[in-house]
Amino acid sequence: MRFTDEHEQLRESVRRFIEKEVNPHVDRWEEEGMFPAHELFRKMGEMGWLGITKPPEYGGMGLDYSFEVVFAEELGLIRCGSIPMAVGVQTDMATPALARFGSDELKREFLEPTVRGELVACIGVSEPGAGSDVASIKTRAVRKGDDYVINGTKMWITNSVQGDWVCLLANTSDGPKHKNKSLFVVPLKEKGVTVSEKFEKIGMRSSDTAQIFFDDVRIPARYRIGEEGMGFIYQMMQFQEERMFAAASVLKKLEYVIQDTIEYTRERHAFGKPLIENQYIHYRLSELQTEVEALRSLVYRACEAYVSGEDVTLLATMAKLKAGRLCREVTDTCLQFWGGMGFMWDNPVSRAFRDLRLVSIGAGADEVMLSIISKYMGIAPREGEKGGET
Repeated sequence: MRFTDEHEQLRESVRRFIEKEVNPHVDRWEEEGMFPAHELFRKMGEMGWLGITKPPEYGGMGLDYSFEVVFAEELGLIRCGSIPMAVGVQTDMATPALARFGSDELKREFLEPTVRGELVACIGVSEPGAGSDVASIKTRAVRKGDDYVINGTKMWITNSVQGDWVCLLANTSDGPKHKNKSLFVVPLKEKGVTVSEKFEKIGMRSSDTAQIFFDDVRIPARYRIGEEGMGFIYQMMQFQEERMFAAASVLKKLEYVIQDTIEYTRERHAFGKPLIENQYIHYRLSELQTEVEALRSLVYRACEAYVSGEDVTLLATMAKLKAGRLCREVTDTCLQFWGGMGFMWDNPVSRAFRDLRLVSIGAGADEVMLSIISKYMGIAPREGEKGGET
């Protein structure tokens, strides 16, 4: 994939913004347990970054997905994982289906202010008994006249404490589990919506994550995104952008973990010489950098195919799987090279170790990625056979 001057201008603008508006505050936000989403998103919205691929008539820039990958990659320079994840929810998880399938009225009311950063969005798919197993969700939306009445709960919802609306996946019939779901825009201030206290997580500390409860929440039918019964399909489409964004956003983060470790092992002496002069250490760091570059190539290939209109389910899934596993390998290896200092809370490698562990869990666990890949390879048991997924 070749980048233009416009891509490089975007890179430089994002870098400058992070250096000025984000990184000086990251340590404080992490300590406080929440970053100011409305404030930061409004600034990003003014730059146009929350609508890079969204239609210009709704405030977006109307650019192809290669610009979104550049944006996601540069977000990796932020010195925590919380903020890139929260931004990705706003741009690539909660809004793609709305932008593609929502009515003009719905996009005017919700997409446009979300692109401007005036509203904070979250995505409501996971439930206490259905995380990666999306088809097994229990939340229901029952049609009553011109409204839907929603009951259920959503779990581990990023941006929910500060959020203004949720892109909600709910069952709207008793039909087949892949054809009985619909997507909705649900304002979080609606009567019957309750958001729990912020969860305490081992990582992603400044990202607000909570559980949302829906108790007879009544919304107008016009808040449905697209056709009834198409929610599962729409959500699977959203997952492709989510997974490419996730993989792209860890590239530079992994590189700065490696670079921080290089600098530390140059300064740290043991047995009369810098640690980095041990062949195992500098060879291992070289291997890890090579793996990051291989992941970058896979992300770029998936992006290029996506821009060309191809189905990238397989490539995006492979990129997400590789990103999660490489996050664990890089951070664990580098933390080991830091020795006792790596076990301390306040250093960049231990924070990355905690934050990036989520990449193998969120947006579909590694095991789900392997299931998808094996199905594309034709080696997974068919549904209903022993050992197959249902």
